[in-house]
Amino acid sequence: MSQNKFKKNPSRETCESIIRRILTAEIGERGKNEHFRQAADFMPYFESLYLASDSLTKQVQRAVKMMNLPKDENGYFIINKSPMQVQQDQELKRIFQMYNASYSDLSGCETLLLELPETCIDYLMRLIAESETFKGMYATMLKVCNGILFYTEDKRGLWNLLKQFIPFEE
Repeated sequence: MSQNKFKKNPSRETCESIIRRILTAEIGERGKNEHFRQAADFMPYFESLYLASDSLTKQVQRAVKMMNLPKDENGYFIINKSPMQVQQDQELKRIFQMYNASYSDLSGCETLLLELPETCIDYLMRLIAESETFKGMYATMLKVCNGILFYTEDKRGLWNLLKQFIPFEE
């Protein structure tokens, strides 16, 4: 038997530190925690270092309770987020799913700035967004302090379309 087996029970702080290391290692190896849902799941690790006893079990339970670790949707502890972060993430996920959110890679896009006075930007953005003529000509447009910034995969086509509406000096 190793010498460690006869050590007194660890402090709650030591238990918390060991639990953090276990969960951090789990995430490092697997990408997420897939083994630890409750204090009892940590006991084999603690019993390999300390003499198994009711007081050791209670100390590990206290440590888990004090750590106030949030759990994922499957009930596994999450080490790298606070309960508030988990709640925020769940709300984001709910909204993304509700509105069928998707993402686009804009790395293939070029930018084009349409310079305008601030007073008309919101109105023109709405008109352009609703326009059949502009449909498909840009990936997105953003309001900026001096106009509308377009991200487009067809810069020349968008440029030519804009020239139909206002004269540009080339």
